[in-house]
Amino acid sequence: MRAMTVRPPVPDTLAVRDVPDPEPGPGELLVRGLAVGVCGTDREIVAGDYGAAPPGREELVLGHESLGRVHRAPPGSGLTEGQLVVGVVRRPDPEPCGACRHGEFDMCRNGRYTERGIKERDGYASEFWCVEADYAIPLPPELERVGMLLEPTSVVAKAWEQVERVGARAWFAPRRALVTGAGPIGLLAALLAVQRGLETHVLDRVTDGPKPGLVADLGATYHAAEPGKLTDELRPDVVIEATGNGEVVCAAIAGTARYGIVCLTGVSPAGRRLSVDAAGLNRELVLENDAVLGSVNANQRHYRQAADALVKADAGWLERMITRRVPLERCAEAFERRPDDVKTVVVLDAPDAPAAPG
Repeated sequence: MRAMTVRPPVPDTLAVRDVPDPEPGPGELLVRGLAVGVCGTDREIVAGDYGAAPPGREELVLGHESLGRVHRAPPGSGLTEGQLVVGVVRRPDPEPCGACRHGEFDMCRNGRYTERGIKERDGYASEFWCVEADYAIPLPPELERVGMLLEPTSVVAKAWEQVERVGARAWFAPRRALVTGAGPIGLLAALLAVQRGLETHVLDRVTDGPKPGLVADLGATYHAAEPGKLTDELRPDVVIEATGNGEVVCAAIAGTARYGIVCLTGVSPAGRRLSVDAAGLNRELVLENDAVLGSVNANQRHYRQAADALVKADAGWLERMITRRVPLERCAEAFERRPDDVKTVVVLDAPDAPAAPG
Protein backbone atom coordinates (compact mmCIF):
# COMPACT_ATOMS: atom_id res chain seq x y z
CA MET A 1 0.00 0.00 0.00
CA ARG A 2 1.02 3.65 -0.36
CA ALA A 3 1.97 5.89 2.54
CA MET A 4 3.42 9.34 3.21
CA THR A 5 6.84 8.86 4.80
CA VAL A 6 9.93 10.70 6.04
CA ARG A 7 13.36 9.65 7.37
CA PRO A 8 13.78 11.70 10.55
CA PRO A 9 15.80 13.63 11.45
CA VAL A 10 17.00 14.00 7.84
CA PRO A 11 15.34 17.10 6.33
CA ASP A 12 13.36 17.12 3.09
CA THR A 13 12.86 13.35 2.81
CA LEU A 14 9.09 13.51 2.37
CA ALA A 15 7.96 10.84 -0.10
CA VAL A 16 5.04 8.62 -1.04
CA ARG A 17 6.26 5.03 -0.87
CA ASP A 18 5.06 1.47 -0.92
CA VAL A 19 5.08 0.07 2.60
CA PRO A 20 3.99 -3.34 3.91
CA ASP A 21 0.28 -3.90 4.41
CA PRO A 22 -0.73 -3.60 8.07
CA GLU A 23 -1.59 -6.74 10.00
CA PRO A 24 -3.98 -6.08 12.91
CA GLY A 25 -2.96 -7.66 16.19
CA PRO A 26 -5.30 -8.88 18.93
CA GLY A 27 -7.87 -6.22 19.78
CA GLU A 28 -6.92 -4.02 16.82
CA LEU A 29 -9.06 -2.55 14.06
CA LEU A 30 -8.12 -2.57 10.40
CA VAL A 31 -9.05 0.86 9.04
CA ARG A 32 -9.14 2.27 5.53
CA GLY A 33 -7.53 5.71 5.68
CA LEU A 34 -9.65 8.55 4.36
CA ALA A 35 -7.62 11.68 5.11
CA VAL A 36 -5.03 13.28 7.37
CA GLY A 37 -4.63 16.91 8.32
CA VAL A 38 -1.27 18.65 7.95
CA CYS A 39 -0.10 20.91 10.78
CA GLY A 40 3.02 22.72 11.97
CA THR A 41 4.30 19.58 13.72
CA ASP A 42 4.28 17.69 10.40
CA ARG A 43 6.13 20.54 8.71
CA GLU A 44 8.78 20.57 11.43
CA ILE A 45 9.28 16.80 11.13
CA VAL A 46 9.71 17.16 7.36
CA ALA A 47 12.20 19.98 8.01
CA GLY A 48 14.22 17.62 10.23
CA ASP A 49 13.62 19.56 13.45
CA TYR A 50 12.46 16.47 15.33
CA GLY A 51 10.58 13.18 14.96
CA ALA A 52 11.73 9.58 15.39
CA ALA A 53 11.12 6.43 13.34
CA PRO A 54 10.03 3.20 15.00
CA PRO A 55 12.97 1.35 16.62
CA GLY A 56 15.12 -0.46 14.06
CA ARG A 57 13.74 1.54 11.13
CA GLU A 58 14.78 4.63 9.19
CA GLU A 59 11.36 5.59 7.85
CA LEU A 60 8.37 6.98 9.72
CA VAL A 61 4.86 7.06 8.29
CA LEU A 62 3.60 10.58 8.94
CA GLY A 63 0.12 11.73 9.93
CA HIS A 64 -1.43 12.23 13.35
CA GLU A 65 -4.61 14.14 12.43
CA SER A 66 -6.39 11.04 11.19
CA LEU A 67 -9.73 9.98 9.75
CA GLY A 68 -10.62 6.49 8.54
CA ARG A 69 -13.39 3.98 8.05
CA VAL A 70 -13.41 0.67 9.89
CA HIS A 71 -12.79 -2.21 7.50
CA ARG A 72 -12.60 -4.96 10.09
CA ALA A 73 -13.26 -4.84 13.83
CA PRO A 74 -12.53 -7.49 16.47
CA PRO A 75 -15.45 -8.98 18.40
CA GLY A 76 -16.35 -7.04 21.51
CA SER A 77 -14.74 -3.80 20.31
CA GLY A 78 -18.07 -1.99 20.12
CA LEU A 79 -17.14 -0.80 16.63
CA THR A 80 -18.51 -2.03 13.31
CA GLU A 81 -17.48 -2.17 9.68
CA GLY A 82 -18.08 1.12 7.88
CA GLN A 83 -17.91 3.27 11.00
CA LEU A 84 -15.86 6.48 10.93
CA VAL A 85 -13.00 6.55 13.44
CA VAL A 86 -10.08 8.73 14.46
CA GLY A 87 -6.96 7.27 16.06
CA VAL A 88 -5.58 8.76 19.28
CA VAL A 89 -2.01 10.02 18.84
CA ARG A 90 -0.14 9.34 22.08
CA ARG A 91 0.51 6.04 23.88
CA PRO A 92 1.75 5.59 27.46
CA ASP A 93 5.39 4.71 28.02
CA PRO A 94 6.26 1.00 28.49
CA GLU A 95 7.07 1.60 32.16
CA PRO A 96 4.25 4.00 32.95
CA CYS A 97 4.72 7.01 35.16
CA GLY A 98 1.89 7.76 37.58
CA ALA A 99 0.01 9.92 35.10
CA CYS A 100 0.23 7.32 32.31
CA ARG A 101 -0.83 4.58 34.70
CA HIS A 102 -4.00 6.53 35.48
CA GLY A 103 -4.91 7.13 31.82
CA GLU A 104 -3.56 10.70 31.75
CA PHE A 105 -0.76 9.89 29.30
CA ASP A 106 -1.05 13.34 27.74
CA MET A 107 0.55 14.55 31.01
CA CYS A 108 3.39 11.99 30.98
CA ARG A 109 6.08 12.90 33.51
CA ASN A 110 9.06 10.88 32.24
CA GLY A 111 8.84 11.58 28.49
CA ARG A 112 9.01 7.96 27.36
CA TYR A 113 5.62 8.04 25.66
CA THR A 114 5.31 7.32 21.93
CA GLU A 115 3.18 9.13 19.35
CA ARG A 116 1.65 8.02 16.06
CA GLY A 117 3.30 9.81 13.16
CA ILE A 118 5.67 11.73 15.43
CA LYS A 119 7.70 9.67 17.87
CA GLU A 120 8.61 5.99 17.36
CA ARG A 121 5.21 4.88 15.99
CA ASP A 122 3.96 4.99 12.41
CA GLY A 123 1.24 7.52 11.78
CA TYR A 124 -2.04 7.38 9.92
CA ALA A 125 -1.07 8.76 6.49
CA SER A 126 -1.45 5.44 4.68
CA GLU A 127 -4.16 3.75 2.66
CA PHE A 128 -4.80 1.34 5.54
CA TRP A 129 -3.80 1.45 9.19
CA CYS A 130 -4.37 -0.46 12.40
CA VAL A 131 -5.32 0.92 15.78
CA GLU A 132 -6.15 -0.59 19.14
CA ALA A 133 -9.90 -0.47 19.74
CA ASP A 134 -9.36 1.48 22.98
CA TYR A 135 -7.56 4.20 21.02
CA ALA A 136 -10.17 4.53 18.26
CA ILE A 137 -12.70 7.35 18.66
CA PRO A 138 -15.95 6.80 16.72
CA LEU A 139 -17.53 9.68 14.81
CA PRO A 140 -21.03 10.06 13.34
CA PRO A 141 -21.46 9.98 9.53
CA GLU A 142 -22.16 13.72 9.33
CA LEU A 143 -18.50 14.44 10.18
CA GLU A 144 -17.08 12.50 7.22
CA ARG A 145 -15.89 15.66 5.45
CA VAL A 146 -14.34 17.25 8.54
CA GLY A 147 -13.51 14.41 10.94
CA MET A 148 -9.75 14.94 10.59
CA LEU A 149 -10.28 18.11 12.63
CA LEU A 150 -10.96 15.96 15.69
CA GLU A 151 -7.32 15.72 16.81
CA PRO A 152 -6.66 19.49 16.82
CA THR A 153 -10.05 19.99 18.47
CA SER A 154 -9.02 17.53 21.18
CA VAL A 155 -6.00 19.73 21.92
CA VAL A 156 -8.20 22.77 22.57
CA ALA A 157 -10.80 20.68 24.42
CA LYS A 158 -8.02 19.74 26.83
CA ALA A 159 -6.89 23.37 27.05
CA TRP A 160 -10.38 24.50 28.02
CA GLU A 161 -10.70 21.64 30.51
CA GLN A 162 -7.43 22.72 32.13
CA VAL A 163 -8.56 26.37 32.26
CA GLU A 164 -11.80 25.35 33.95
CA ARG A 165 -9.98 23.14 36.43
CA VAL A 166 -7.68 26.00 37.42
CA GLY A 167 -10.62 28.39 37.60
CA ALA A 168 -12.41 26.02 39.95
CA ARG A 169 -9.84 26.76 42.69
CA ALA A 170 -12.30 29.55 43.58
CA TRP A 171 -15.51 31.07 42.23
CA PHE A 172 -15.09 31.23 38.45
CA ALA A 173 -17.54 32.81 36.03
CA PRO A 174 -15.53 34.06 33.03
CA ARG A 175 -17.26 36.45 30.66
CA ARG A 176 -14.67 37.36 28.02
CA ALA A 177 -12.14 35.18 26.21
CA LEU A 178 -9.28 36.15 23.92
CA VAL A 179 -7.74 33.66 21.50
CA THR A 180 -4.39 34.70 20.04
CA GLY A 181 -3.82 33.24 16.59
CA ALA A 182 -6.42 32.37 13.95
CA GLY A 183 -4.87 29.20 12.62
CA PRO A 184 -6.73 25.90 13.07
CA ILE A 185 -5.98 25.66 16.81
CA GLY A 186 -7.00 29.27 17.40
CA LEU A 187 -10.21 28.99 15.38
CA LEU A 188 -11.19 25.77 17.13
CA ALA A 189 -10.38 27.32 20.51
CA ALA A 190 -12.67 30.21 19.58
CA LEU A 191 -15.38 27.75 18.54
CA LEU A 192 -15.27 26.13 21.98
CA ALA A 193 -15.27 29.56 23.66
CA VAL A 194 -18.41 30.56 21.77
CA GLN A 195 -20.02 27.23 22.64
CA ARG A 196 -19.37 28.10 26.30
CA GLY A 197 -21.32 31.33 25.89
CA LEU A 198 -18.27 33.59 26.24
CA GLU A 199 -17.76 36.93 24.55
CA THR A 200 -14.99 35.81 22.24
CA HIS A 201 -12.22 37.81 20.59
CA VAL A 202 -9.54 36.52 18.20
CA LEU A 203 -6.23 38.25 17.46
CA ASP A 204 -4.22 37.59 14.31
CA ARG A 205 -1.93 39.53 11.96
CA VAL A 206 -3.78 39.25 8.64
CA THR A 207 -6.59 41.56 7.57
CA ASP A 208 -7.79 39.66 4.51
CA GLY A 209 -8.29 36.05 3.41
CA PRO A 210 -10.70 33.61 5.07
CA LYS A 211 -9.77 34.12 8.74
CA PRO A 212 -11.71 37.32 9.55
CA GLY A 213 -14.86 35.89 7.98
CA LEU A 214 -14.53 32.58 9.82
CA VAL A 215 -14.22 34.43 13.12
CA ALA A 216 -17.16 36.73 12.36
CA ASP A 217 -19.36 33.81 11.37
CA LEU A 218 -18.73 32.25 14.78
CA GLY A 219 -20.21 35.34 16.38
CA ALA A 220 -16.76 36.35 17.63
CA THR A 221 -14.79 39.57 17.04
CA TYR A 222 -11.64 39.61 14.91
CA HIS A 223 -8.71 41.93 15.68
CA ALA A 224 -5.50 42.72 13.82
CA ALA A 225 -4.02 45.00 16.47
CA GLU A 226 -0.95 45.48 18.62
CA PRO A 227 -1.16 42.72 21.26
CA GLY A 228 -0.45 44.84 24.33
CA LYS A 229 -2.96 47.53 23.40
CA LEU A 230 -5.63 44.93 22.71
CA THR A 231 -5.20 43.13 26.02
CA ASP A 232 -5.19 46.47 27.87
CA GLU A 233 -8.49 47.29 26.19
CA LEU A 234 -10.19 43.91 26.59
CA ARG A 235 -8.81 42.64 29.92
CA PRO A 236 -9.96 39.10 29.10
CA ASP A 237 -10.80 36.62 31.83
CA VAL A 238 -9.27 33.78 29.79
CA VAL A 239 -6.62 33.76 27.07
CA ILE A 240 -5.93 30.74 24.88
CA GLU A 241 -2.55 31.51 23.32
CA ALA A 242 -1.99 29.71 20.01
CA THR A 243 0.87 31.57 18.32
CA GLY A 244 4.01 30.85 20.36
CA ASN A 245 5.11 34.41 19.58
CA GLY A 246 7.05 35.81 22.53
CA GLU A 247 5.59 39.31 22.33
CA VAL A 248 2.04 37.96 22.16
CA VAL A 249 2.67 35.53 25.04
CA CYS A 250 3.96 38.32 27.30
CA ALA A 251 1.07 40.63 26.36
CA ALA A 252 -1.40 37.86 27.17
CA ILE A 253 0.15 37.13 30.57
CA ALA A 254 0.32 40.82 31.49
CA GLY A 255 -3.08 41.79 30.11
CA THR A 256 -5.74 39.64 31.74
CA ALA A 257 -8.41 40.70 34.16
CA ARG A 258 -7.84 39.96 37.84
CA TYR A 259 -7.87 36.22 38.53
CA GLY A 260 -7.19 35.74 34.82
CA ILE A 261 -6.04 32.47 33.31
CA VAL A 262 -3.70 32.14 30.33
CA CYS A 263 -3.34 28.75 28.66
CA LEU A 264 -0.33 28.46 26.34
CA THR A 265 -0.78 26.03 23.44
CA GLY A 266 1.64 27.53 20.88
CA VAL A 267 5.20 26.18 20.83
CA SER A 268 7.76 28.98 20.63
CA PRO A 269 10.88 28.65 18.46
CA ALA A 270 14.13 28.51 20.42
CA GLY A 271 16.77 31.22 20.26
CA ARG A 272 14.60 34.34 19.92
CA ARG A 273 15.26 36.79 22.74
CA LEU A 274 12.79 39.30 24.16
CA SER A 275 13.33 41.88 26.91
CA VAL A 276 10.72 41.44 29.63
CA ASP A 277 10.10 43.19 32.95
CA ALA A 278 10.06 39.88 34.84
CA ALA A 279 9.67 41.53 38.23
CA GLY A 280 6.69 43.56 37.08
CA LEU A 281 5.13 40.51 35.49
CA ASN A 282 5.63 38.52 38.68
CA ARG A 283 4.04 41.33 40.71
CA GLU A 284 0.91 41.26 38.55
CA LEU A 285 0.61 37.48 38.66
CA VAL A 286 0.86 37.42 42.44
CA LEU A 287 -1.26 40.45 43.32
CA GLU A 288 -4.03 39.55 40.86
CA ASN A 289 -4.14 35.79 41.58
CA ASP A 290 -3.46 35.14 37.90
CA ALA A 291 -2.49 31.73 36.50
CA VAL A 292 -0.45 30.66 33.48
CA LEU A 293 -0.30 27.06 32.30
CA GLY A 294 0.92 25.09 29.32
CA SER A 295 -1.14 22.43 27.58
CA VAL A 296 -0.30 19.94 24.85
CA ASN A 297 -1.70 16.70 23.43
CA ALA A 298 -4.87 14.95 24.63
CA ASN A 299 -6.23 11.70 25.98
CA GLN A 300 -9.40 9.79 25.06
CA ARG A 301 -11.59 11.96 27.31
CA HIS A 302 -10.56 15.07 25.39
CA TYR A 303 -11.18 13.37 22.04
CA ARG A 304 -14.73 12.57 23.17
CA GLN A 305 -15.23 16.17 24.32
CA ALA A 306 -13.94 17.31 20.93
CA ALA A 307 -16.32 15.00 19.07
CA ASP A 308 -19.25 16.50 20.99
CA ALA A 309 -18.05 20.01 20.07
CA LEU A 310 -17.76 19.19 16.36
CA VAL A 311 -21.22 17.63 16.27
CA LYS A 312 -22.67 20.83 17.79
CA ALA A 313 -20.76 23.07 15.35
CA ASP A 314 -22.02 24.28 11.99
CA ALA A 315 -20.78 21.73 9.44
CA GLY A 316 -20.41 24.34 6.72
CA TRP A 317 -18.21 26.49 8.96
CA LEU A 318 -15.99 23.51 9.77
CA GLU A 319 -15.64 22.65 6.09
CA ARG A 320 -14.62 26.23 5.29
CA MET A 321 -11.68 25.79 7.65
CA ILE A 322 -10.32 23.17 5.23
CA THR A 323 -8.98 25.43 2.51
CA ARG A 324 -7.16 22.77 0.45
CA ARG A 325 -7.50 19.01 -0.12
CA VAL A 326 -4.53 17.37 -1.82
CA PRO A 327 -4.34 13.75 -3.07
CA LEU A 328 -1.77 11.47 -1.45
CA GLU A 329 0.42 11.22 -4.54
CA ARG A 330 0.82 15.02 -4.54
CA CYS A 331 1.21 15.34 -0.77
CA ALA A 332 4.26 17.63 -1.08
CA GLU A 333 1.86 20.38 -2.17
CA ALA A 334 0.16 20.17 1.22
CA PHE A 335 3.40 21.32 2.87
CA GLU A 336 3.62 24.47 0.74
CA ARG A 337 2.53 27.58 2.63
CA ARG A 338 -0.01 29.59 0.65
CA PRO A 339 -1.43 32.98 1.67
CA ASP A 340 -5.04 31.88 2.23
CA ASP A 341 -4.33 28.51 3.85
CA VAL A 342 -6.06 27.65 7.09
CA LYS A 343 -6.08 23.84 7.18
CA THR A 344 -4.67 21.62 4.44
CA VAL A 345 -5.71 17.97 4.20
CA VAL A 346 -4.15 15.01 2.38
CA VAL A 347 -6.80 12.73 0.89
CA LEU A 348 -5.93 9.03 1.13
CA ASP A 349 -8.91 7.24 -0.42
CA ALA A 350 -8.34 7.73 -4.16
CA PRO A 351 -10.88 6.21 -6.58
CA ASP A 352 -8.32 3.55 -7.52
CA ALA A 353 -7.45 2.73 -3.88
CA PRO A 354 -6.30 -0.87 -3.39
CA ALA A 355 -8.38 -3.66 -1.96
CA ALA A 356 -8.08 -4.25 1.77
CA PRO A 357 -5.14 -6.35 2.99
CA GLY A 358 -5.86 -9.96 3.80
